[in-house]
Order: sequence, then C-alpha cells, then structure tokens
Amino acid sequence: MSGFHHHHHGGHGHDHGHGHGHGHGSGHGLGAHDHGHSHAPGAFDRAFAIGIGLNLLYVIAEAGFGLWTGSVALLADAGHNLSDVLGLAVAWGGAALARRAATKRFTYGFKGSTILAALANALLLLVALGAIVLEAVQRIGAPPPLAGLTISIVAGAGILVNAFTAWLFARGRHGDVNIRGAYLHMAADAIVSAGVVLAGVAIWATGFGWIDPVVSLVIAALIFWQTWGLLKETLAMALAGVPQGIEYDEVSAALLALPGVEALHDLHIWPMSTTEPVLTAHLLMPAGHPGDGFLEAAQTMLHERFGIGHATLQVETGGACAAGC
Repeated sequence: MSGFHHHHHGGHGHDHGHGHGHGHGSGHGLGAHDHGHSHAPGAFDRAFAIGIGLNLLYVIAEAGFGLWTGSVALLADAGHNLSDVLGLAVAWGGAALARRAATKRFTYGFKGSTILAALANALLLLVALGAIVLEAVQRIGAPPPLAGLTISIVAGAGILVNAFTAWLFARGRHGDVNIRGAYLHMAADAIVSAGVVLAGVAIWATGFGWIDPVVSLVIAALIFWQTWGLLKETLAMALAGVPQGIEYDEVSAALLALPGVEALHDLHIWPMSTTEPVLTAHLLMPAGHPGDGFLEAAQTMLHERFGIGHATLQVETGGACAAGC
C-alpha cells in the first residue's frame, strides 16, 4: 500500500474515504467501469463469491454436527453463520446495484443501495443476536450432557472460514461502510467460533454443560456492541447526515476562503453511497461570475481536501439576493 498516493496531484488528503482499498492486484479489473470515483466495490466481487460459497458449505456441516451432538451452541453458531451468508448477499447486492448506470428516474443511479445494504446488515445481526440470547437463556437452567471436544473441532473450522472471509474484505473496511459491515460480520463470527471452541474444551474438562450457553451470551454482548456502532453510522447516512470524516465547518471555511467569495448559504453535504459524498452550495460573489476556471479549481480543492467527488456550486452575484438570503 505504501506510496500509493504520491502520484495524485499533490497527493495530500486524497484518500479521505474512497482511496482505501484501491484494489492493487487481485480482482481490480472487475471494477474497471467505475469511472474513477469509487474504486472500492468492484474489486470485491470475488471476495463476496468466495465468502458466500465457503460460509454456506460450513453452515451445512456445522448444523449437521450440531444435530448429531445435540449442542445448541453449534446450532446457534450455524444459525448465526447463515445470517452472515444473507448479510454477505445483501452487501454484494448493494455493491453491485451501485455500479448500475443512472436512469432518468434514478438520476444518481442506485448508489444509495450500499447504504440500505449496510443498514439491513446491522438489523440482520441484531435479529441473529436475539435468537442466540433467547436460546442461551433457555439452556442455562437445564443443560444436557455434551461432547465437548467434537464441539471444539467443528467450531475451530469456523474460525478458519470466518477469519479467511474477513481477510478478503479487510483492505476495504476503512473506505466503505458497506464493506466494513461485511468485514465486521465475519470478524465477529471468527470471535464467536473461538468462544465456542473454548466452551467445548471447558465442557470436556469440567463436565459443566452450563458453560455452553453462558459463553454464547458473552459473545452476543460483544457483537451487539459492534453492531450498535454500525447501525448508528448507517442510520445517519440514510438520513443524509454529513459523512464521517468530513467536518461541515472545515468545508464551509474552505469555500469562504476561495477568491471572490463573500458569503455562502445552503451548504449541503450528504452521502450518495457508502463511499461517495455529494455537496451543493450557493456562493455569493458580488464581483460577478468568475468563470469556469474558478469552479473547476473549487471542485478540485473539494475533491483533494475532503474526498468530495460530486460538487455542485451555484454562484450568485448579489443582484437577486436583495430579498434577503
């Protein structure tokens, strides 16, 4: 990754949210038609395909062993892994839709689907959590005898599957909250599987069946804490909040500092997708319209300093503003 932003003009601050996950090497060709703005989603098609395939196979195996050994921890983990397959499919759908061209009805294309996907992912995780907690609470009172080592071995395979899938998405997790949702889902799962492994060993060593449900409650709390952050961030995006990493006041000051700008109003910054912020603003420039060169320079500045690729600026010379704006 080192030195990748030296060849951007002036480089500094360009990776404000969509430079990460530039996709050097593997699978980058898939995203070739994302005209320069969002480099992230295209490169992850292969990651989604591998992740979904691997997790589906594992869910089938784990559920089978869960039924065979009677371990509800394994069954709960399998159910949770199944929610991941759904979550990955949702995230992939969002990323794929985002690459479709704009239409006369959807003038921004379908880029917003990445936001909906990330939001759906957070909600899916919370539903899966509810099921695990319910199951665990019912089990604490009357735990059946369990084959601890079998549980550990099966869950151990889960650590590998989930950690590998998380790794596939690791390089995109900073720049795109949709990819981050997929990454967190998988990382959380690797932790879940690790917990189940430890529980299996402890049950085998002590014979205490209640360890199984207690461990799943601890894991549930951990995942809830992670999901809450994702839910808050994606809800803010769905409500067109200023994207994380962009300071409204800084953008406002930068626009006011442009030559000839005396005042600005109606400054709006919102996320069109999980990787692409949009800005609109009205600039009051009494000296008259400054020409295209000024607008181009302003847009370049917004792109380089704040990572805002889509900016629409309306210049007002003050004549029509007597009515008070």
